[in-house]
Amino acid sequence: MYYSLKGKISFIGENFIVIEVGGIGYQVLVSHVEDYVLGEEQFIFTHQVTREDDQYLIGFSSRLEKDAFLSLIGVKGLGPKTAINALKATTPEALNKAIASNNIAYLKRLPGIGAKAAAQIILDLKGQITGEKGDPERYEDVKKALKQLGFKVAAIDRVLADINEENASMEQVLALALKKLRK
Repeated sequence: MYYSLKGKISFIGENFIVIEVGGIGYQVLVSHVEDYVLGEEQFIFTHQVTREDDQYLIGFSSRLEKDAFLSLIGVKGLGPKTAINALKATTPEALNKAIASNNIAYLKRLPGIGAKAAAQIILDLKGQITGEKGDPERYEDVKKALKQLGFKVAAIDRVLADINEENASMEQVLALALKKLRK
């Protein structure tokens, strides 16, 4: 198992880099290729994935990003490629905030994450982040209330995706959503 690599970045692809370490070039899938500079020596945290028919390395620019990835692949039904693709669209801090505040709408915006996976992420990971069990229905209740008020689902999802209030009650989230929807 490879924990990390330190070497010169010799190639940057669409979703991977090649890092030269001791004359060997390692192809490493990464979430943010813009974090790496061609020709520079860099340190990256890694995770090795070994399947029956596949083997590859995934790289991370920080320990926090690697921890977020490891948490995601620990969720029932989420694999390494879905987790790395989800991290492309967010930051570990934003992901943790969304989980802590039960924000299913935000999680559903991540590539490869649907409503069922978003609810499972909250159920499996909220306790790790906040020490309490998740309540994935919290924003769903707000969504239902806003639908009954006549707002369109696309507008509701867009607004709820931007609300990450950790200790807000349903009424507070509803008030914030209404304020944003009325703009």
